[in-house]
Amino acid sequence: MKPDTMFWLVSATVLLSAAAAAGQQIASNQPALPNDSTPAATTSGKSTGSGASTLRTINIQYFRPTDKRGIDMFETPKVAGAPFTGFKLDFGGAFTQQFQALRDRNTAAPRIVDSVNVNQLMPIGSGFNNSTANLYLNAQLAPGIRVALTSYLSSRHHNETWVKDGYLLIDESPIHSDLLDGLMQFVTVRVGQFEVNYGDAHFRRSDNGNALYNPFVGNLILDALTTEIGGEVYVRANGFMAMGSVTNGESHGLVTQPSSKSPAFIGKLGFDRQVNPDLRVRLTGSAFTQQRSSNQTLYAGDRAGSRYYFVMENTNATESGNFTSGLINPGFGSKLTSFMVNPFVKYRGLELFGVAEHASGRTATETSNRTWTQYDGDVVYRFLNDEKLFVGGRYNVARGELLGLASPVKVDRSELSAGWFLTGNVMLKGEYVSQWYHDFPVTDIRNGGRFNGFMMEGVVAF
Repeated sequence: MKPDTMFWLVSATVLLSAAAAAGQQIASNQPALPNDSTPAATTSGKSTGSGASTLRTINIQYFRPTDKRGIDMFETPKVAGAPFTGFKLDFGGAFTQQFQALRDRNTAAPRIVDSVNVNQLMPIGSGFNNSTANLYLNAQLAPGIRVALTSYLSSRHHNETWVKDGYLLIDESPIHSDLLDGLMQFVTVRVGQFEVNYGDAHFRRSDNGNALYNPFVGNLILDALTTEIGGEVYVRANGFMAMGSVTNGESHGLVTQPSSKSPAFIGKLGFDRQVNPDLRVRLTGSAFTQQRSSNQTLYAGDRAGSRYYFVMENTNATESGNFTSGLINPGFGSKLTSFMVNPFVKYRGLELFGVAEHASGRTATETSNRTWTQYDGDVVYRFLNDEKLFVGGRYNVARGELLGLASPVKVDRSELSAGWFLTGNVMLKGEYVSQWYHDFPVTDIRNGGRFNGFMMEGVVAF
């Protein structure tokens, strides 16, 4: 069976399951999002023989834990999860290390620039990549009001410490009245610089030092992840969610060049519910649009870097300078409109997750739009004593037009993975990955390109 055919069969099964379960659940009118009853609302992990917990107590309200309790959570939960007993300051961290055993090859013709063949691949072998680390700071300021800050202590792109994002999250009204208190039972507001909530894939990806949520080692080929300055408003009730967001449309603040910028608008609609103790169903659709930008980064916003070091890079490559190895950036630097649909079904230990995405945009110098489409199908099975072990498979394909190339190109990737949670905050996983590059011109280093091999990754997150 062809991979494309397999993907569509899996996607159709997921969507039909979602539709059937949604109809059944609307009729039964069960309350609350599944996040309300996930282990995130608990305060400790399983105990050892001495009665000590392996997971720390959650003291911050409306919080997605960075450990195993945060897996399969998407937006932050709309239940407090912890009582308010006064101001709280909380620190957390995540650390990741990989062992890489990949090889790559291409069929590109030599292209000599300053006496160097820039189409010659960098020789790579087996070894350890540099470790990456995140630092999390959360402060509970008032009931239902908290501040979150994420810093990268070390990343592939930057060895120095730098801030990823920081924002204010409001889930309860600071002004008490029957009207506002009732409204905030359904409304969440986020303001600051934050990871924009476009699609659901960014909730399951590896984020620099925290790779615990991701059942695979790599992220998507088109990796929609960026931080922007603005605000979001959520309305959630009885399993349904609507979100609207306005941001500056760039990864940094800038008051110059006003004619080259416009706001970005993001929207999301979804349904997410625990149908019964065995079955959870989620289906969301997202849209992102911006008419003008001096540096639009939705597909270039992962400033931490790819997990596949030096693949398909030439002999002049450096770890930080070529930090997007194995990814595709469509280069929509000025104008962009994109849509993503994500089904998710979890039946006992079996998880199905899908991505169907269409993006269209251009740079400031282009006169017509280019388009890209991406599809992804993940199957993960978690088992054995509170899902300590898992196995998974993924097929991901992206097709579209790149600036400067006369015809569309295609990149596809297959991944097989397995993992083990030693504790709720320590995980070891490995995968076999194979990625192919199709229809690139002979003058491009990616012509006839392929990389494949094994990756091992250890993660500590707390």
